[in-house]
Amino acid sequence: MRERSERASRHGDVAVEAGERSIDSDRVRQDTTRRLERAMGALGTAAMARMDDRLMWFRALSAEDRSWVGLVAQAGIAAFVEWFQHAGEGRPTPSIEFFGTAPRELKRSISLQQTVDIVRIVVEVVEAQTGELAAPGGEDQLQQAMLRYTRDVAFAAAQVYAREAEARGAWDARLEALIVDALVRGEVDDGLHSWAAALGWTSSPIVVLAGQTPDDDPQAVIDGLRDRGRRSGLDMLAGVQGGRLIVIVGGADSVGAAAKHVVPRFGPGPIVIGPEVNDLQAAASSARAAIAGLRAAAGWPDAPRPVHAEDLLAERAIDGDTDARNQLIENVYVPLTGTPLLDTLATYLEQGTSLEATARLLFVHPNTVRYRLRKITELTGYQPTEGRSAFTLQVGLILGRLSETVAT
Repeated sequence: MRERSERASRHGDVAVEAGERSIDSDRVRQDTTRRLERAMGALGTAAMARMDDRLMWFRALSAEDRSWVGLVAQAGIAAFVEWFQHAGEGRPTPSIEFFGTAPRELKRSISLQQTVDIVRIVVEVVEAQTGELAAPGGEDQLQQAMLRYTRDVAFAAAQVYAREAEARGAWDARLEALIVDALVRGEVDDGLHSWAAALGWTSSPIVVLAGQTPDDDPQAVIDGLRDRGRRSGLDMLAGVQGGRLIVIVGGADSVGAAAKHVVPRFGPGPIVIGPEVNDLQAAASSARAAIAGLRAAAGWPDAPRPVHAEDLLAERAIDGDTDARNQLIENVYVPLTGTPLLDTLATYLEQGTSLEATARLLFVHPNTVRYRLRKITELTGYQPTEGRSAFTLQVGLILGRLSETVAT
């Protein structure tokens, strides 16, 4: 009985001592808080001076942005003081709402690493003056509070940046899809450049590629292309439309270089490269040619992979592509019209590319036919003696004759 009474007495003494320690701790915390409140202005000034001395990116900011960073730092110190005052009352993990002091433009221009730099500088400034800021006996209390606060703020900052990055990624994906869709539809206006600028697009020349979508998740394909573009220093926009993958590449040294980076990302089947253009507004014509070529590529089963849309002009024209028809007429029929070259070409193709038969029917020497064939190559870019070129020339002749018939 006496033992139980002694144990109860000891427990009571321990409880009293714990209560006294808690009261003393709270008193020290309040004294330290008052010291911190009086020193907030000086701490903010010292933090700004240290940032200017230590952070190169801070020195490169405009005066207005530097001022905003100063306000953020001051708000961060004030938030710490307010949190420290109640930290012993089961105060929850601190937030970084004080970053809301800054305008949206500043938040976009300062990275997570730079945010951590700001927090680190502020902590260093406060730690350097712990002996002066803490009330007698409160140094450990202040240091422990700072450790917890800075750790939790760092975690909170990482979460905020991750959420914003996710939201920005979703917005960028929607904007990218809008740009690709606008180019495919040919709906090009001044807003297109604004959209592209929002994604950081600055490159030229530009080339558009069209092919089949791989079996992978479409978004994964687009993300992979975007990552490839960043690693190779190219601007890339991509869109999946049904079973079709459209990729817009800017800044490549050559069409071949652009194709090398993106061809592995396409699914099986033909890949068609549109003509190179100088800006995004002109990219609509490149996209139109690439898509028309993809549609007509089945007409040339042995086409290389990738193949240029220009090399599919004949198939595209037969498939009903107006641009290809007009281009063939301009490239083949118009330069030869009104010259003996037109009859020579028509006869040569009708005679199965026989030089002697053509010469007999035209009553000229075979060397004259050879000379005229060379001139045809110079004027049109197509060589009548080569199979694919001869086919393209034949289609161009037919389309030219039909156009004259329609005109009359």
